[in-house]
Amino acid sequence: MDRIFTVEEAKSLLPKVLEHVRELVTLRADLAELSYDLKQSGLSAIGGIPESKAFEARMDEILSWFAAEGMEIKGVAPVLIDFPAVLDDGVSVRLCWMEGEEELAWYHRSELGFAGRRPLLGDHIQSPA
Repeated sequence: MDRIFTVEEAKSLLPKVLEHVRELVTLRADLAELSYDLKQSGLSAIGGIPESKAFEARMDEILSWFAAEGMEIKGVAPVLIDFPAVLDDGVSVRLCWMEGEEELAWYHRSELGFAGRRPLLGDHIQSPA
């Protein structure tokens, strides 16, 4: 069964989320630079094919951590993470966090996705008026 988060549970995971995202962003940039350099000249100060495979493997480990915790990765550039949740009236929503944000402050109805983002009000998910 999929995990359903309260706002408090999701917010309590945010320090670990930020830690993993920082590493993921570094790996993402290193891998992009390495791949570009290898395609352009066959050489890179970052390394070669073995380093590329190691970066990819570590990125997969990090992404697996999010999934194991019950979060949904919606994007990696930028990193976009959803925490499944439910409104008091039973409506399925996603608490939504995006790379660059310092706190969990948004949600959207599950079927609407990012375009339906609304601000969280305190530690409660408020149904729109």
